[in-house]
Amino acid sequence: MLISLTIIAIVIVACVLCNKLTNKIGVPMLLAFILLGVIFGSDGIFKIPFDDFEFVEQVCTVALIFIMFYGGFGTNWKEAKPVAPKALLLSSVGVIATSFLVGIFCYYILHFEWLESLLIGAVLGSTDAASVFSVLRSKQLNLRYKTASLLELESGSNDPWAYMMTVIILSIMRGENSTPLQIAGTVLWQVLVAAAAGAAIAGISVWAIRHIEFETSGFGTIFVVAIALMAYTFPALLGGNGYLSTYIVGIVLGNCTLPGKKEMVHFFDGATGLMQMLVFFLMGLLSFPSQMAGILLPAIAIFLFLTFIARPVVVCPILTAFKSSKSQQAVVSLAGLRGAASIVFAIIVTVDDAYTKNDIFHIVFCVVLLSIGLQGTLLPILSKKLDMIDNSQDVMKTFNDYAQESSLQFVTLTLMEGHAWVGREIQELLMPPQMRIALIRRGDSQVIPKGSTILESADELILSAIEYQGIRPIGMKETYIDKKHRWNGRRLHELAFPHATVAIIKRGGQAFVPVGDTRILEGDMLLTIEDIPRKERGR
Repeated sequence: MLISLTIIAIVIVACVLCNKLTNKIGVPMLLAFILLGVIFGSDGIFKIPFDDFEFVEQVCTVALIFIMFYGGFGTNWKEAKPVAPKALLLSSVGVIATSFLVGIFCYYILHFEWLESLLIGAVLGSTDAASVFSVLRSKQLNLRYKTASLLELESGSNDPWAYMMTVIILSIMRGENSTPLQIAGTVLWQVLVAAAAGAAIAGISVWAIRHIEFETSGFGTIFVVAIALMAYTFPALLGGNGYLSTYIVGIVLGNCTLPGKKEMVHFFDGATGLMQMLVFFLMGLLSFPSQMAGILLPAIAIFLFLTFIARPVVVCPILTAFKSSKSQQAVVSLAGLRGAASIVFAIIVTVDDAYTKNDIFHIVFCVVLLSIGLQGTLLPILSKKLDMIDNSQDVMKTFNDYAQESSLQFVTLTLMEGHAWVGREIQELLMPPQMRIALIRRGDSQVIPKGSTILESADELILSAIEYQGIRPIGMKETYIDKKHRWNGRRLHELAFPHATVAIIKRGGQAFVPVGDTRILEGDMLLTIEDIPRKERGR
């Protein structure tokens, strides 16, 4: 047990370090996670024997739930709405058409069996949100014509269609859903159940989050985690498409005003990143490079056909119908990266009872590796060559964790007897331009501040200011003043603070902002904010 936990910790640390390294050298980070898994795997340096596909299938299903949920939760619908029609066409009709083209290629050119050819097309049919997000964010691709929003909405919403095709083809291979009517009924049922369940769960969840007061900070986020899981399991138990329902719930919650939403975004951003690491690492861990000689050439052929023929053949007519430019069509065509969803679907195929003649898992492994490595590297280059970069735009606006307005922080200030502000009107006060008095608590009442409001002794002021967004490290330190402390009895202006300032003094049961003439007394607790000198940061 201890050895297993140690290995897990080492792997996570290695993945995080790989993330930092790949951003510096320009290699897509998800590629590093796959290669790291290969290094730890049976054919790698550490040779960890691991081939439990059933266990990995369960883990990856949960991981994909989080990825799908955050794909919706992080989508800024205001930015995505103008491109929604073509994005949703790409994610539905586009995925189905792409899958069939790949299936036809595998059948007629590679001479695979027909159903197995269609199965490979279905598994590789959807573009991967995690891979696309990774490239867009890490490379800061500020694309013209709202292309980033288009890619985000398409890649976030097309996985349910690929999953649905994969499940249906597997059922046909097992002897189920043998007639067109049964297939149509299955598709209709999956979509209707997912849509109804997603809408119901989203509506109930928004109401609950807004009306339940959670006693402990962070419980709201835990509540949303449970919602994400239920969004998948409830419709799945009824035979619906759990991933579609999860995405619907995510996009509704992500575009509603919710208490504690900022903390939720930060949590799911980190959790989804960890899930991406996990899925790609496990794929590398399950792979056997020594066994891939027989499927390497077919896999390369499928990748080339999918990337440079099937994807553009599907994308260009759809975008042409919306009068999109040729440059946008080229970028969207190349941006069809394959990744986490294809990995999970390939594992589902591997553990399913349906018989497959070819090693679909390793075929998908090679295609994903080539897709992330080649397409992920070429996408920024092509975007610049086609003049698709517009630095007046900000790709981060397409995500809900982007704040168009700076976040506000609130602090309290109690006016004690003798304070310089007591008896003065608010409009007379000299305050920083970005600081405001948001509210005044006066006894048991609350006063909305106006310019003519006169401040009184014992008023508790709620001050608002823009949150610090800098990257330079700032330290906070509490200093207790006892009888022998060298600051005891001295005034602030008599002390030298070269890289610090005393922000707050806690005295008795109150806290106040000191001025230069404030005398430090025994029993005071000083909150000091320190700007760490650059030469000391690496120590």
